[in-house]
Amino acid sequence: MTDQVVVTVTVNGETVTEQVPARMHAADFLRHRLGFTGTHIGCEQGVCGMCTVLVNGEAVKACLMFAAQLDGCQVETVESLATNDRLNPLQQAFKDEHGLQCGFCTPGFLMTATALARCGRRLSEGEIREEIAGVLCRCTGYDGIVKAIARHLDEAAAAGAVPAGGTSR
Repeated sequence: MTDQVVVTVTVNGETVTEQVPARMHAADFLRHRLGFTGTHIGCEQGVCGMCTVLVNGEAVKACLMFAAQLDGCQVETVESLATNDRLNPLQQAFKDEHGLQCGFCTPGFLMTATALARCGRRLSEGEIREEIAGVLCRCTGYDGIVKAIARHLDEAAAAGAVPAGGTSR
């Protein structure tokens, strides 16, 4: 007996309907079934944050969700950030501030920071460090990551930009 469920989800603006095993994790669904390989799978226990995506605007760890829980949801992966092969301002800040080395953790930080930016306010360095504590990096020491996020939050707040789907805290 195979337990299958039908999931209809909008990922990066495109609605898809797929039949999936009831116990398939959202990270596996996004990465292996739909091909969004920017959703990295690290620990598979919700510790590392590499699989962070936005579900209905909230940053969540996709390894802790079943694909079935995405039914009816709006999901954004790291692939949604760049347009026409151009970096978005957050990605550019990561590049400029040396916020990445190997890049494995970068999608988790980018999606976490995207959710933060949608709050439309500046955060202190300490607040940023607290907000990103759920994503681990073994290469950079976090300084470039924090600088990149701070720069992006400052620029977004100064511009009054709260991207689509975002809300203020």
